Amino acid sequence: MCVASMNQVGETHLHRMTATAPKDQIVIRRTLRPEDAAGIAELHRSVYTSEYGMNDVFVSRVAEGVLDAVAAGWPEAGGGVWLIDGENASELDGCLALTDEGEGRGRLRWFVLAPALRGNGLGRMLVTDLLVCAREKGLSRIELETFSALASAARIYRNVGFKLTWERERTNWGPPITYQHYRLELL
Repeated sequence: MCVASMNQVGETHLHRMTATAPKDQIVIRRTLRPEDAAGIAELHRSVYTSEYGMNDVFVSRVAEGVLDAVAAGWPEAGGGVWLIDGENASELDGCLALTDEGEGRGRLRWFVLAPALRGNGLGRMLVTDLLVCAREKGLSRIELETFSALASAARIYRNVGFKLTWERERTNWGPPITYQHYRLELL
């Protein structure tokens, strides 16, 4: 099992400390509910439109990607999911996914945390756990696509061994961005 402290219903309980808040509990859910596909897209809309000016084309692409993965049997048929529910039960505050792309390749996808969850090591812990899962599943390479403005996420990726393999300018998701591809060889 990827997270040693996962309970019987597929949840991991963590405690987080921040400079401004007392210790409170974060539950990472490892199962996908039917409404989560829309929730993942809405979390991306909430974060990426307000913070980076991304448009509906971006959000639609996220939604299509999640629905395609679910239709292919994800996460049960391969990969994994890490979800953090928001205060409103129908909303998500965090998401990370691993999809099995075949031939030993995996893809880190849909990594986003609401602002209140950032800056306390949670993102690094989630990515590290994803890599443990990928190794347990026998994957030999993990790839991801992102954009250069996500500097904190890029630091996490580089610190766990990902290498930038290419970048190009992209304008169809809102303001111009430098779209990037990272790869990590696991073996």
